[in-house]
Amino acid sequence: MVTQYQQPNRAARAANAAIRWLAEMGISIAGTRALRIRGRKTGRPRSVVVNLLTVDGVDYLVSPRGNTQWARNIRAAGVVEVGPRWHRERALARELDDAAKPDVLRSYLARWYWQVRGFVPGRLTPDSGDEQLRAAAPSIPVFVLAPEPGTPR
Repeated sequence: MVTQYQQPNRAARAANAAIRWLAEMGISIAGTRALRIRGRKTGRPRSVVVNLLTVDGVDYLVSPRGNTQWARNIRAAGVVEVGPRWHRERALARELDDAAKPDVLRSYLARWYWQVRGFVPGRLTPDSGDEQLRAAAPSIPVFVLAPEPGTPR
């Protein structure tokens, strides 16, 4: 189980709230998307802003801060909603095995290293080798999204 978690500071939480509001309005900043998940304890919907990575037509959610609240909620719920308030798409979320993470992590870092470099574990960079990525993989949850059966995409 992943135990690493870098909680955002007050400034980061304030910035995330503003970016989440924009994402919920349909305005993406550098690939951000609004993510909505059922809370694992309360059952109430929880919203967060994430960087949705798409590689070869497959969507991935990466939690570079580690075992965040939203990552734990996804594990419990298994279903997420992605997109603005008026056009959320439901998707099934499955956590990737550590062995499958290096290529996804490399793509994620290539796109958002400028944003996550301060808290990604293992001093990873877009140029990190497979061995470094495999070593850090257990502390970075990665989820693959698939359309929920019966919903058009």
